Amino acid sequence: MDMKQALFALSACTGPSGAEQGVYETAKEILEPYVHSVTRDVMGNLIGIRTAKKRSQECILLDAHLDEVGMLVTDHDKGYLKFAAIGIDPRILPGLEVKVCTEPPMFGVVTCLPPHVVPADEREKAFEMDNLRVDCGLSEEEAAARVPVGTRIVYGTKPFTMGKSLVCGKSLDDRACFVILCRVMELLKDEELPLNVCVLGSVQEEYTALGAATGAYNMMPTEAIVADVSFAETPDTPKAESKPLGTGPMIGVGPVENRRMSQKLIALAKKNGIPYTREVLPGRTGTNADEIQISREGVAVCNVSLPLRYMHTPIEVVDLEDMEHSAQLIAAYIRSRKEDAPC
Repeated sequence: MDMKQALFALSACTGPSGAEQGVYETAKEILEPYVHSVTRDVMGNLIGIRTAKKRSQECILLDAHLDEVGMLVTDHDKGYLKFAAIGIDPRILPGLEVKVCTEPPMFGVVTCLPPHVVPADEREKAFEMDNLRVDCGLSEEEAAARVPVGTRIVYGTKPFTMGKSLVCGKSLDDRACFVILCRVMELLKDEELPLNVCVLGSVQEEYTALGAATGAYNMMPTEAIVADVSFAETPDTPKAESKPLGTGPMIGVGPVENRRMSQKLIALAKKNGIPYTREVLPGRTGTNADEIQISREGVAVCNVSLPLRYMHTPIEVVDLEDMEHSAQLIAAYIRSRKEDAPC
């Protein structure tokens, strides 16, 4: 598969938390050639299953969420749209291009004051969310008729390439990791697997992680790998909490992470010459791993994270080489289960 093409296609889809139907068909189309079945559950989760040829009761769950951060229209103000944010920092919003999820969709911009008219005592302060509006060029009557309260809004940017192997765009958190899982299944396509594999394209991670909680409960996995993004190094990020792009997957180490799985992933990376770093997660991970771990009687879980710059913005950046190395590592882990007992 062409990972860049797949990532571009998914990034262009509209799927904010709770309204992921706009990304489902594209995600299904990418995954379907590499699994035996793809279904959608009542929550909206995409579930792809590849069964082992030899009957197995064991199942490994591979999770990546399909939803994206966004906004929700809460009211109208003289033709402008008032909104609440889901996972978005208001500091980045003024002047931003957005897509309003009407039928057909319309585009707009988040309002911002020209610097010439900003009072001197306000120039060093970030705009407060309550003072921002979305301007779609509508009259008061048009806004009320065409954009009902509850309408979703997402970033309006399109993906593009940077440098040698970087991709920049919206919703790479976490659709880049869903592409990684599709690549894993492509790598394993012609192999006899030692256990059943379930790929979960989960919903609502940016809000409640309910998709992962219900998906894991339904699939009853023996163990799970959660593929999500983490912080890539930039000039202003804390060095202890970020890793440079191009250094491979970040393998989780911490109380939520199953120690045996972490150690196995690290050993496999070394054995196969896959670049990696350790990601220290001293408490809750902030990912679907937190919910999957406590599903039913408990699930052994480990995070394999993809370094990403500018999280929850319209200009997230990932490295395609990191994506390939992450896929190689997860595929190696599944192959290794031929010899190992479950964690």
